[in-house]
Amino acid sequence: MNHPPVTLPRLSALARQAAPRLLEAVVAPLVVFYAAMMLLGLHWALVLTCSWVYVGVAWRLIKRIPVPATMYLAAAAITLRTVIGLWTGTWVWYFIQPELGTICISIAFLASVRLNRPLVEKLTLDYIHLPNAVLKHERVRKFFARITLLWAFVLLMNSGLSIALAIYESLAGSLSGYIVLRTSAVALISGLAITVSIFGFKRLLRRLHVAHA
Repeated sequence: MNHPPVTLPRLSALARQAAPRLLEAVVAPLVVFYAAMMLLGLHWALVLTCSWVYVGVAWRLIKRIPVPATMYLAAAAITLRTVIGLWTGTWVWYFIQPELGTICISIAFLASVRLNRPLVEKLTLDYIHLPNAVLKHERVRKFFARITLLWAFVLLMNSGLSIALAIYESLAGSLSGYIVLRTSAVALISGLAITVSIFGFKRLLRRLHVAHA
């Protein structure tokens, strides 16, 4: 099968594009929540973490920078989490809510592969730019389908483990224990999946380079 010429992006360039957004969307909210929790208590931790997401959206709108669809979803999700967290006055439901949503997302990942529209491809394009010629390549499409399946099962595993830990640690009355155990377990599982994804993508790029050399 003939494919259009492929302009291969460098992995280091893709990482530089993705890193700032991942830091803003994933790492920073966790830091804000944990720091506010230690210094100001649960209510302020909920409010300030929610505010962080809205500040990021507002800053992009003011600067007329395109807002990724994932940011709108994150804003809606964290608003619901914050309202329920403030209403119940407990950290357990604040952390369990997104896990229930993540289970739904993992099911959507599985369905997207079945529909031949793998969601990992769409989410990837929110963080990095890939040329159309690359996206249309048969090997690239198969890669995104396989990685979508991988992350569907990773999300299910992380969510199930997180819910179990939240229930266990809530009975023990230990938020700090939950944070340490959950963060460590999710970091390990996700780190392995990220490593597999990166090496898989590097292998894909090498094969494309050989095919079009």
